[in-house]
Amino acid sequence: MSDSLFQHALDVVLAHEGGFVNDPVDPGGATNWGISLRWLASAGELDLDGDGSPDGDLDLDGDIDVDDIRAMTREDAAFFYRAHWWDRHDYGALHLTVATKVFDLAVNMGSPQAHKLLQRACRACGKEIADDGIIGPVTRATVAGIPPEMLIPPLREAAAGFYRQLIAVRPQLAKYERGWLKRAYY
Repeated sequence: MSDSLFQHALDVVLAHEGGFVNDPVDPGGATNWGISLRWLASAGELDLDGDGSPDGDLDLDGDIDVDDIRAMTREDAAFFYRAHWWDRHDYGALHLTVATKVFDLAVNMGSPQAHKLLQRACRACGKEIADDGIIGPVTRATVAGIPPEMLIPPLREAAAGFYRQLIAVRPQLAKYERGWLKRAYY
């Protein structure tokens, strides 16, 4: 997938994500550009850029903490999104509309959950597919066989249902409902 198509999907994600936030209700902890401290601490020890230091140690002080989240630039976020989401899950093999939607949901709810919702949307379109949370050859082939204009509506509904269920289980998250539903139906 070309850089311009990834850039389009990234622009959609970053339109939903803001700058630095440290909301105690957010289970991810401090967040910037949609990258949470919880995620960065778990994945940021890798050195994918080959510079000899952990990718998540953005302030180069030897640890990964809230200061690294605060220091994160848009370019840093783009690097993480490309390496840990877009390329890792081969979203570029999907139709751009579907890839952008799944990528956006994966950033917010985690890749396995977003992938399960995509698989459930495929089932809503009459396709037999397991909701295992993995976008592999079967899921890619199934998605390719469904026109995006048919697949996106049930994917939106599945995302909205997930957010509503999450709020029902964790009522303290209700303050995010408006934004989450806007994101689901985007």
